[in-house]
Amino acid sequence: MSDNTPTSSTPPGVGRFATTHWSVVLAAGRPASPRYQQALGTLCRTYWFPLYAYLRRQGYDSHQAEEYTQAFFARMLEKRGLRLADPKRGKFRSFLLAALKHFLASERDRAQAQKRGGGRKVLSLDFENAESQYALEPSHQLTAEKLFERSWALTVLEQTMARLQAESASTNKQKLFDHLKVYLTGERSSVSYRDVAAELDMTEGAVKVAVHRLRRRYRELLRDEIAQTVAAEDQVDEEIRDLFAALAH
Repeated sequence: MSDNTPTSSTPPGVGRFATTHWSVVLAAGRPASPRYQQALGTLCRTYWFPLYAYLRRQGYDSHQAEEYTQAFFARMLEKRGLRLADPKRGKFRSFLLAALKHFLASERDRAQAQKRGGGRKVLSLDFENAESQYALEPSHQLTAEKLFERSWALTVLEQTMARLQAESASTNKQKLFDHLKVYLTGERSSVSYRDVAAELDMTEGAVKVAVHRLRRRYRELLRDEIAQTVAAEDQVDEEIRDLFAALAH
């Protein structure tokens, strides 16, 4: 039974460092920090699409949204803007969205955006599928700010699932993960424990235990993802509530 269940240890190569909470934001604001590149990469992966979606909902076309997202990150790097992030002033994503609004207000035209980093790919952001991803978002119900929140929530959940899959693969449990992940996505009613047990040559009871452990590990990884940009442990639960509230719209 234990050979078929995910472990709670984070394997090498998953791309996480032990120190969590607001430290990832602070490290991303300090080029001299040994964690600078990794921290910056973590933040960019989490927030580039929510910012892109915000821009699209504000009326910018796909080319402009891509350009301004790149330009914004370039400006933040040039001016070391992440140093201004302060946990005492509120949530990091609120800081980042306010910084983007300020950036847009300071831009007079696209020529200025070019001078400040627009069109210059300072970061490896995956814009290739951005528009198709944006097309899946609700078309009219959400404001740009609420769409930013929803995109953030979905990105965090996707990154959590990717980490769980990486852990499973690193411990030779990819097949188990592939069969059980349906129970993490709200589609569990479509697949019975009995059918999965038959596919995996396990007892139904063993499958239920494996699902329980997978869910527990998923929750642990979700808390870790959330903890990257909060200042204290007691703020994690609040952020998780915000995350699911954003998805409820």
